[in-house]
Amino acid sequence: MAATLTTTTEELPDSRVRVRVEVDPAVIEHELDGAARALAGDMKVPGFRQGKVPAPMVIQRMGREAVLDEAVRRALPEWYGHAVQQERIATVGEPKVDLADMPEKGAPLRFSFEVAVRPRAQLGDYRNLEVPRREPEVDDEAVEAEVERLREAQAALETVERPAGPGDFTVIDFVGTIDGEPFEGGEARGHLLELGSGQLIEGFEEGLTGASAGEEREVRVTFPEDYRAEQLAGREAVFATAVREVKEKRLPEADDDFALEAGGFDSLEELRTDIRRRLAEREGHAIDNEFREAAVDAAVERATVEVPHELVHAKAHELWGRTSRRLQAQGIDPARYLEMTGKDEEELITESEPEAEQALRRESVLAAIVAAEAIEVSDEEILQSLRESATAPGAKPPSERKLERSLAKAKEDGRADALREDIAMRKAVDLIIEEASAIPPARAEAREQIWTPEQESQPPAAELWTPSS
Repeated sequence: MAATLTTTTEELPDSRVRVRVEVDPAVIEHELDGAARALAGDMKVPGFRQGKVPAPMVIQRMGREAVLDEAVRRALPEWYGHAVQQERIATVGEPKVDLADMPEKGAPLRFSFEVAVRPRAQLGDYRNLEVPRREPEVDDEAVEAEVERLREAQAALETVERPAGPGDFTVIDFVGTIDGEPFEGGEARGHLLELGSGQLIEGFEEGLTGASAGEEREVRVTFPEDYRAEQLAGREAVFATAVREVKEKRLPEADDDFALEAGGFDSLEELRTDIRRRLAEREGHAIDNEFREAAVDAAVERATVEVPHELVHAKAHELWGRTSRRLQAQGIDPARYLEMTGKDEEELITESEPEAEQALRRESVLAAIVAAEAIEVSDEEILQSLRESATAPGAKPPSERKLERSLAKAKEDGRADALREDIAMRKAVDLIIEEASAIPPARAEAREQIWTPEQESQPPAAELWTPSS
């Protein structure tokens, strides 16, 4: 595709560019033919089976311009992606596309787009950084908390013959009505409810406190004004509730038998030792990640990066897009997530602007370090990245042949450049880390309080530090 697109880039103010694109006539005809074949699926022509109408006849019947319009609509995202790849620009947010008139047969198609791009950073010192790093701490309290979590996981629910209290579980049937009429979602049978969990509407669990098995109660509640089902919000409901069972949660004793059941250990002390080791490993990974992020942020502080607000807002939109896709991958509807937060999409995007701005600064600084250090990424490094991402823990890695095909496909659709940049930036972070010196957090905090000559030119703080303070 690269040879069939001619592109030129013009830099604009505020970290924006305008890219002009010319598409080869042969590509136009190819896309026109493809669009005609797709449109043939809905066309009925005497003498032809549906979907088998020849492309030239589709173009003749619908008109070249109409079919070409459909062809361009279908192909434009791909052309945009190839133009971005060809010009090697790091875009932020969505482009504004300006499409010229549809070309005559044999003429190229021209369009242009404006888009925000990652700002350029003027680097400061990134090789001699002092970065705070805390020491790992796993105290007895953390170990005991994990023991309690394991006990909770192995707890048993046992039926008891007494009134239900906070922390007990009840097995209930209920039917809810509003103004005497049942409503959707207001009925359940055999529902297991922990009293005090806040699982149901405020007042429901309190209405069952003191109830015994076999008892029937009417529980009156009022749905919150911001309840997700608008038809129920703010309305009073009555739940006819029958308590079938009262259950008590009983935790196993924290002893050697529990240690054997929980993890195959001979003693409780062995279990505690293993928990301490795993918590220390987890803490070590967390500290490593904190240190890497703090080191990058220290390099960002020493660099100069101009980030227009429009760019920040566009990046915030990107972050929400990633969050939305991640929620969908977890089976969560983004619209439902917004309901739970009580905010609309634009509110969440605006709230994430500080995070978006810092993300842009980090990316800009790391990209500048990649350029300054002439960091390169080989195909073998991309293959290794693909190998790691394709291998589940404990699973057999994919064959080298399959990886080679994945790399070829990534190069074809433009993902290889993104992978290459991601690996290059990770290598830039590694370089910063290798050159950085770890210092205790207390020393870093103390240094922030010390006066330096550079602070003379800074705006005064709300409360000015003086030697006597």
